[in-house]
Amino acid sequence: MLHAVVMSGGSGTRFWPQSRRDRPKQLQPLAGETSLLQQAVDRLEGLVPAERTWIVTNTLQAEATRRQLPALAPEQVLEEPCGRNTAPCVGLAARHLLAIDPDAVMLVMPADHVIGPDDLFRDAVSRAVELVSDNSRRLVLFGVPPTRPATGYGYIRRGDPLESNHKGHHVTAFHEKPDRATAEKHIAAGNTYWNCGIFTWRADRILEALAEHQPELSVGLERVAAAIGTDDYRQILESAYDSLSSISIDHAVLEHSDDACLIEAPFDWHDVGSWHALSQLSENDPDGNTLRGLVTVVDSSNCIVRSDGDHLVATVGVEGLVIVHTPDATLVARRDDEEGLRRLVERLEEEGRGDCL
Repeated sequence: MLHAVVMSGGSGTRFWPQSRRDRPKQLQPLAGETSLLQQAVDRLEGLVPAERTWIVTNTLQAEATRRQLPALAPEQVLEEPCGRNTAPCVGLAARHLLAIDPDAVMLVMPADHVIGPDDLFRDAVSRAVELVSDNSRRLVLFGVPPTRPATGYGYIRRGDPLESNHKGHHVTAFHEKPDRATAEKHIAAGNTYWNCGIFTWRADRILEALAEHQPELSVGLERVAAAIGTDDYRQILESAYDSLSSISIDHAVLEHSDDACLIEAPFDWHDVGSWHALSQLSENDPDGNTLRGLVTVVDSSNCIVRSDGDHLVATVGVEGLVIVHTPDATLVARRDDEEGLRRLVERLEEEGRGDCL
């Protein structure tokens, strides 16, 4: 049976101060009236029932996650005691699925992306499941046709069509996040896609691949699997996770596998990676401002201005800023300076202001 695994453990520091460690961007209504996580789960309606939907998050965010998804049983929110990237996350979920369903097929997807229309997403997933049903060794990726030479995404090179009637292709190469010139070359070469981090495969197959390519990580996950359902589970989970390597599923398995294949994504996809990117998904006023909450602007353009609660934020004669007010912190920055926000978060850490993060 098909199970959905939603990866929801990120910290979302690029959306500080709206996003915090205990309420990261996926738990925030950044691109709509519900949170990105809730939208991700709603997208599964008619494809995967609630009882086969799983969330993997960190312990700090687990209770807030459960409150946002009351249709899910508490045990369907799997807790990671510490962040270890996507390979351990996928492996942990696979181990839990196999404990209840030896034929589990996994749809793995991030919680913090904006995707639509939902029916095209569901159709694409159904095609991916067909590919896995046709050949149980397949590791299916979704590739997004690039619209610009983005430097924040990995790239996938498409190869020959699969030996079946399904519309899929072999994968011939993976490329790291490139500089702009390299990204332009990838796009010019053709048959290249953004890696959007959405995958479909059998749970037992991905664990087999982890054992082959990441044996130490696999041994740690086996320790956790043996403790599922016992009183010692949490203690063993914490002990095992502390020793796991931090590595993405792409680096851990997909780049080494001859069974990786690709479906071109027919849906619109945005990873909502920054305040600037978010403005492209929002309604703007005639001057290009993206406004939310109690906000008034005069003679201002191309600004992102947000205010939580009953605090008024007003601007006069400014351009190209991001201004975000929360009850305990206010950000004012150039909207195009994403690197500056990263440095700001690092400075707050250095100054011992973890309470604000």
